[in-house]
Amino acid sequence: MYIVVLMTCPNADEAKTIVDTLLNEKLIACANLVNPVRSLYWWDGKVNSDEEVLVVMKTRQDLFAGLEKTVKPLHSYSVPEIIALPIAAGNQDYLDWIDQSTGGNEG
Repeated sequence: MYIVVLMTCPNADEAKTIVDTLLNEKLIACANLVNPVRSLYWWDGKVNSDEEVLVVMKTRQDLFAGLEKTVKPLHSYSVPEIIALPIAAGNQDYLDWIDQSTGGNEG
């Protein structure tokens, strides 16, 4: 199964460092950095509002645990957002490319 992983980072440098590591370890096929995004969220009992970088990554579900394990020590947040959504359908050529880019044979 293929997934889209969403992660936010405090800045583009940190996002790029994490993405470069994930790409080099073939844990993701690609990532989009959306900069800036405005995040509004509860933290320490109050609503906060910050500019962040949204990272949208495409990969395989079987790589999620390794992705999460790799991200946590590189991320400056104590509780980083690392969430996965299933890809219900997609262009088969693109899904095959995800496999090729992550060293898998899912397709």
